[in-house]
Amino acid sequence: MSVLPAEQLGQAGTALDQLAVATVRFLAADAVQAAKSGHPGLPLGMAPAAWVLWSRHLRHAPACPDWPDRDRFVLSAGHGAMLLYALLHLFGYDLSLDELRRFRQLGSRAPGHPEVGHTPGVETTTGPLGQGLANAVGMALAERMLAARCNTERHRVVDHRTWVLAGDGDLMEGISHEAASLAGRLGLGRLTVIFDDNDVTIDGPARQSCSDDVLARFAAYGWHTLRVEDGTDLDALDCAFTEAITDEDRPTLIAVRTTIGHGAPGVEGTSAAHGSPLGTDVLAAMRHRYGWPDDNFHVPRAVRLAAAERAAEGARTQADWQRDHAEWGVANPELAAAFPLDRVPAPPQVDLPVPGGSAAATRSASGRALRALAAEYPALVGGSADLAASTNTAIPGGDVGPGDYAGRTVHFGIREHAMAAACNGIALHGGLRPFASTFLVFADYLRPALRLAALMRQPVVYIFTHDSVYVGEDGPTHQPIEQLESLRLIPGLTVLRPADAAETALAWRLAAANLEGPTALVLSRQDLPALPVAGLDQVREVGERIVRPTVGEPDVVLAASGSEVALALAAADALHAEAIAAQVRSVPWRERLEQALHDGRTRRPDVPVVWIEAGVRTGWRALAGPTDAVIGVDRFGSSGPGRQVAEHLGLSVPAVRRVVRTVLGREPDGSKPDA
Repeated sequence: MSVLPAEQLGQAGTALDQLAVATVRFLAADAVQAAKSGHPGLPLGMAPAAWVLWSRHLRHAPACPDWPDRDRFVLSAGHGAMLLYALLHLFGYDLSLDELRRFRQLGSRAPGHPEVGHTPGVETTTGPLGQGLANAVGMALAERMLAARCNTERHRVVDHRTWVLAGDGDLMEGISHEAASLAGRLGLGRLTVIFDDNDVTIDGPARQSCSDDVLARFAAYGWHTLRVEDGTDLDALDCAFTEAITDEDRPTLIAVRTTIGHGAPGVEGTSAAHGSPLGTDVLAAMRHRYGWPDDNFHVPRAVRLAAAERAAEGARTQADWQRDHAEWGVANPELAAAFPLDRVPAPPQVDLPVPGGSAAATRSASGRALRALAAEYPALVGGSADLAASTNTAIPGGDVGPGDYAGRTVHFGIREHAMAAACNGIALHGGLRPFASTFLVFADYLRPALRLAALMRQPVVYIFTHDSVYVGEDGPTHQPIEQLESLRLIPGLTVLRPADAAETALAWRLAAANLEGPTALVLSRQDLPALPVAGLDQVREVGERIVRPTVGEPDVVLAASGSEVALALAAADALHAEAIAAQVRSVPWRERLEQALHDGRTRRPDVPVVWIEAGVRTGWRALAGPTDAVIGVDRFGSSGPGRQVAEHLGLSVPAVRRVVRTVLGREPDGSKPDA
């Protein structure tokens, strides 16, 4: 660890720098006060570090906020949003002073926490602590992977850094441990985390709940660590940022001692500065202390000019890069087509393999489809949480490792949460298309990041295998019951549970084509029989298809997803012996079916439907009509062979027959009761 003490370097910076720091502080405090809501403490404490970074080190072009080779700045401590908004405004991003005045108001471009796609210059949606830091690990990894693919001797079109501002809460959250460990293992030297070390949380001093030696912890992960003892010392901050840039082999953590609510009399240094407006009296006293004008949202002309000068430098750098990128594209047309740096690449049209007529686990069919897609889709990268052999997600192209980023497989280790959040960062970065995989039951470990993928509309593909009680002997800890339904509750997440290899290939085509949000593929461990291929296009349109028609009108419809389609087919055969005509439908995409019913693109059957799925019945009950029935599992499973467990829980042909007889009002032998 290196120490950069204030007493050696002095209270640095020009008078203009100090004026700019005060401007950032008062813009944040005024906005929080106007909103009567917000978090002034972090902006007041971290304004010096933020100003030094943005005015001296951050490579950005406010007029082109989506410039692919810009540095990424991630405010992981998203509650301090007004720090970021003040900087964006000062440096000329499309965020007006009027928007700052409307901070936290409905429709404002300055929402309570940063939201990507809503405010120019915001790189990711933050607020849930630790997520931004883990997203930044993905961004830094994407930069290295794309540099390995795209840079040539003549052209360096990928050559930027990722900066993070994180607080105590970020580093306490478990995801920060996972993500920092992964970043250290991968040697992501272009990543720098600036730790706002103010020893304050909402409940009081941070040390009352956490006494970690943060620098020792990150050093153990393989990080370069620095400390700045005085967070108001601009020269010390400048030196620390410069030193971080020189280490290309390790990520850097810079712990900066700050005072939360700096400069606010009676509030600074306490938890009272964290999550409430300062109040008119404290704000007035603060203005008096700084000699600041009484008018709100005051920006001195000299500060505007200084920020504009820095923005002009960025514009020149961006223009130079644009010319270099154009030359690179002409010289390397295949690379330029495969890796468009300003967006997630669209997939090619690929015929995915479907084994003819043989039974196969949908996880195995998924592996074949993934490998076929990867062969034609060079931007597709990803990995598993130490389960590649089980989730069938190994693809050719080599592994990603320290100093060698040309591979395609990332070994995320047993870090589901960091895996998902890093994949969000890869997608947000642009140029690559990420996938992640684990068992369905462990989707709970990554759910917060998956939710943010949906909120941010990032096209991450999640491969969830071992999807039901058919997991068997591993028992109820590994048998998902509520997980599938819980995924369907997330707005914007496409959930696909195919019933055979052909539907799995279709699911991969749908997932690859979905660039508007994340997709979850929910796949079986056990072999499933091949179904007729007719009607696959119907799944794309209305979410379901008929896999066993009847001669004439059916008496009942058996509608199921995934492995339960095979159960429905077996039950239909048994019902046929009772002179009950049962049509069978596969429903791999329930949300599309629900939308199609709502839009009138399809209609409900005129006969009772028995809906079948090896999971909780809640969502199916909402879909079911008054004469329908739902067969599912509303309790935890048991340890034993998978088929025996399923039958024990009511997933059996006799159980389906009993339910059908009940909805049709038939006697046990299948006959109609006497009139």
